[in-house]
Amino acid sequence: MKRIISGKLYDTDKAASIGVWWNGTPRDFDYVREELFKKRTGEYFLHGEGGARSRYAMSRGDNGWSGGEKIIPMSYKKAAEWAAENLEAEDFEKEFGAISDEGEDVLISVSLPAGTNTKLRRMAAESGISLTAMIAKLIEEA
Repeated sequence: MKRIISGKLYDTDKAASIGVWWNGTPRDFDYVREELFKKRTGEYFLHGEGGARSRYAMSRGDNGWSGGEKIIPMSYKKAAEWAAENLEAEDFEKEFGAISDEGEDVLISVSLPAGTNTKLRRMAAESGISLTAMIAKLIEEA
């Protein structure tokens, strides 16, 4: 399927499939099949299709409904949420990385421009929190 949404092209034939979720069979009125894709640009989108009683149903114009399909652009966060809810852990981790246990810290090394480092340290001191807590706070607020 190929659609232009808000001036951007979404094409299931050219994007990489991340994973698929479905329920039922295509003959069921409640059937739903969703597939998460990632474009070369890094953008995510969901291609969904379903039966006449699914969220993808389309009006036939005669008070009747038929199955339908659509493409839904997704942010990284929404794509990760969909994947966490609908894919196997291994498939999720291939795309979005391993999930650490809550509270588990991971050591990373980052190189920052001197001015950015100074500003970050000042922000942490003014907030009365550690440098690590300041970085985590800024990332979570993004």
